[in-house]
Amino acid sequence: MGEYAETGAVRTWYETDGAGEPLVLLHGGFCTNETWGAQRAALAAGFRLFLPERRAHGHTADVEGPLRYEDMADDTVAFIDAVVGGPTHLVGWSDGGIVALLVALARPDLVRKVVVIGANFRPAGECWAEPGMIDAMTPDSPDLEFFRELYDPVAPDGPGHWPVVARKTVDMWRTQPTLTTDDLSRVGAPTLVVVGDDDLLSLEHTIALHRAIPRSQLAVVPGASHLVPLEKPDTVNRLVIDHLSQDPAPTMMPIRRAHEEAAASETGSG
Repeated sequence: MGEYAETGAVRTWYETDGAGEPLVLLHGGFCTNETWGAQRAALAAGFRLFLPERRAHGHTADVEGPLRYEDMADDTVAFIDAVVGGPTHLVGWSDGGIVALLVALARPDLVRKVVVIGANFRPAGECWAEPGMIDAMTPDSPDLEFFRELYDPVAPDGPGHWPVVARKTVDMWRTQPTLTTDDLSRVGAPTLVVVGDDDLLSLEHTIALHRAIPRSQLAVVPGASHLVPLEKPDTVNRLVIDHLSQDPAPTMMPIRRAHEEAAASETGSG
């Protein structure tokens, strides 16, 4: 069962589970906490989970005006302040990964480690493997039927509001996010970037995301798509738990990390 928290501009529905260090799970676009079903038990065995549903998703109502990732990040910061009460790990899938990156940039004091799964930092036209797919995403299209089935039974705005949310979300994907590699270079939290080898996002874009974040690692999961947490749950759970609970093991022939360590050393000595 879940409950509501008053977090600034929205009344956020959230659930909790497990015990240990705090971990906030941030679901994907159009999704609800239900889509974390393959991760929840494994992660709750070692972490105190907090699962908020963002504005216009699940049990959390829509708001007036367009949807913006920056607003969702502000909502998430308010949620962490009000409910979690201190620094936390962030695991975000798709849109949730974008929100996690924005929170890490805006409030690094609240973020311990980050995992982003199938996340992008530029609009759909610049990063989707097949950008034309977005043109087929209309409220009644078969591509969105799965998400409508998640939305209709629980949305406080009622099933009749689905077309509004669908259009606002697709509009957001067309124009947002608008982060740059310079922005990503300011993400200070240790970050794991996870992607399926046949993801909705191009591998080139994901590699650019990984390379731009200084303390990041990259995991490309074979035989998986944008739904990798559902398709390869054991692999994803192991990657997430290892990243959050362990320090990176030193490698024998570092290239990228050797340059980063040298730069960090020079900065520290200055």
